[in-house]
Formats: sequence, C-alpha cells, structure tokens
Amino acid sequence: MTETTGSSTTPRKRADARRNEKNLLEAAAAAFIAAGVDVPVRDIAARAGVGVGTIYRHFPTRADLIVAVYRHQVEACAEAGPALLTENDSPHAALAAWIELFADFLTTKHGLAEALQSDDATFATLHAYFLDRLVPVCAQLLEAATAAGEIVPDIDALTLMRGVGNLCIGAADPRYDARRMVTLLITGLRRH
Repeated sequence: MTETTGSSTTPRKRADARRNEKNLLEAAAAAFIAAGVDVPVRDIAARAGVGVGTIYRHFPTRADLIVAVYRHQVEACAEAGPALLTENDSPHAALAAWIELFADFLTTKHGLAEALQSDDATFATLHAYFLDRLVPVCAQLLEAATAAGEIVPDIDALTLMRGVGNLCIGAADPRYDARRMVTLLITGLRRH
C-alpha cells in the first residue's frame, strides 16, 4: 500500500503492522529499562510475544532498534504535552505532569545515553531530533502557564529541560530521589 503526496510516493504501513511495531518498541523499551541496551534480542522477542526474526525484519541491527525506541519515547513525550493541556485543570498542572513524564523518560533510558554518545553514525542526529521535538512542547506548556499567571515569567524551555536533566543525572543512585528533586523544581516555578 502506498500513499501519494504531490510528486512522491511513500510506503504506508498497515494499521496492524504499525501496532506490531509499537508493541515491539514498547517491549524493547521495557527490556532496556530492566537490563540495559545490550539485553539479548530473544528477551525482547519474548516480551513482545514474537519471534526473533520478526524483530530483525523490523530492525536489522541493534542500533536501528535503539534509535527506534528512542524516537518512539521522544514522540510519546512530545504528544503528551498538548494532551495534558486539555486534560488538566490548569496549565501549571499540565506542565508539572509533562515535566514528570520527561523526567521519567530521562531516568529510564538505562544505557541509551551511552549508546547515543558512541561513535555510531546511526545516533548522530538523535540529539537534534530530541531538541526539535521536545523544546517546543515544553515552551508551549510554559507559555500557557505564564499566560494563566501560574508560574514566574521568562522561563526558557531549554534551560528548564536542562535543569530537569541535571536533577535526573543521579537517579541510578538509590540514595538519591530524582523525582523529589524534580517535584521541588516544579513547585518552585509557581508564582507566589
């Protein structure tokens, strides 16, 4: 099946193929969280309820799978922003929920960060992709909360995201509570 747009024709996946790929990505993400990015492919296949060949058909290399999982998680975080604005009672509540989701994303990457910083060319564009997708979402949430008079003005989205990222760095240490530190940051954004 193809979809024609203007002068180009691009393949379009069937709904069941997209659903299967999403399930594979979620299973891989869960396996990466549990055991790191070097988890055996057979473990990911078992979590997804598919054969190893199915994973290799979708993702020929481990790098392809890592990139796909990372992009899938970034997309989920990006899509959550607008949804949270409509689902929450206030823009500050939406911003707080999104920052918590973003912090969860950062603290559960288990090995993704190391893989993404490797010399593998497959990973070269992912940081820019991350920024391009998530900074505008954070900015939208900040603008809404500022316009509602709920937070202090003039907070830069990228600066806030870096601050959250810095608070999440120590999350692997069981003596450090990154979630509590992020909650304190969210509380501190409130206009008094």
